[in-house]
Amino acid sequence: MSQRPNIILDCDPGHDDAFALIVAAKFTNLVGVTTVAGNAALELTTRNARIILDLCGSSAPLHSGADRPLVQPPVFADYVHGKSGMDGATLPEPSRPADSPHAIDFIIDTVRSRDDVWLVPTGPLTNIALALTRAPDLASRLAGISLMGGGRLGNRTPTAEFNIWLDPEAAATVFACGAPITMAGLHLTHEFQASPERIALVERSHATLGPILAGLLRFFSGTYVNRHHGFVGAAMHDVCSVLALTHPTLFTTSQKFVGIDLHGNHTRGMTVIDDRALVDRPTANATMLETIDADAGFAAICDAVRACP
Repeated sequence: MSQRPNIILDCDPGHDDAFALIVAAKFTNLVGVTTVAGNAALELTTRNARIILDLCGSSAPLHSGADRPLVQPPVFADYVHGKSGMDGATLPEPSRPADSPHAIDFIIDTVRSRDDVWLVPTGPLTNIALALTRAPDLASRLAGISLMGGGRLGNRTPTAEFNIWLDPEAAATVFACGAPITMAGLHLTHEFQASPERIALVERSHATLGPILAGLLRFFSGTYVNRHHGFVGAAMHDVCSVLALTHPTLFTTSQKFVGIDLHGNHTRGMTVIDDRALVDRPTANATMLETIDADAGFAAICDAVRACP
């Protein structure tokens, strides 16, 4: 990492968002955090973000945003993350409220004030789409958008990953905006699993915080192992979008065109990745993360945990 990237982390914590926040607090200039409804209702994702910022000692501003997708009703992932959105450990009460409920304004104002900000959305893309729709000039001002979503397989449906499936209209706006996009899809994030051995490394990384985070990971991994064949732990989806900026050598990448299906009976919310070798295929609009050095990635997570107060 030659320079700390300036990022706004747009998230819906969620266990894996929590680790994205911790890694961002250590390795980036965390300009701000915005929250969105996704893994849980907005009041819960905002509360969880406040707690994690406390635990990792970050004073980054925090603004809550959209409480539902652009078109369809909200759907939450309590079957994965529990009723709180972050079940598995006894967590402290947050020390501060959110700074405002105006995440969209915060994103617009911050990006317009400087030309070096990455947006890092790890939940549904509702906030990002609303900001781009209200202020189309943002696309040319951004350093880029590093997002977690989509992939060559689905989880919420056979073809659609949860973040994109929940708000495909927002995803379509983002992928068409023209800003540089880095995409961490399920085909990549499923390689990055919180095995029992890796959870033990996290637990040993910090005397007080380590056991709390290990409890979160054991709950999260339990839901994954119980619901999937061949998994040894939870897929750590969201932290990949931060590591792509802070530790890019962990990944191999490719350049692809990605479209969003909005209307298919079986494919709504699918990220349609053009893997054809045709010369006349559409121009790439995304850098696709393809593989990850998972052991080195977890070492970076442990480094970030050790840096917490």
